[in-house]
Amino acid sequence: MTMRAVRQAADGQQRGVFDVDEDAALAEIELAWAGGGYHGFSADGGTWAAISSAGEVLTGDTPDALNRAIRAHWQAMQ
Repeated sequence: MTMRAVRQAADGQQRGVFDVDEDAALAEIELAWAGGGYHGFSADGGTWAAISSAGEVLTGDTPDALNRAIRAHWQAMQ
């Protein structure tokens, strides 16, 4: 999965190098994993989450950590 860099925030101010555009990151994660049975993608207070088709809640503290958690879950189910 690739996260697209966004140079400016919606209010026109430049985004910090480590700031994450949550909406864009969630859209990319959803695009990558919705077809695999994952849904309910969210980010709140530094916790990124998704729900598996079995209802398990998967979390990570960054978009990449959530992606790794989903990938590990998906691989375990294969």
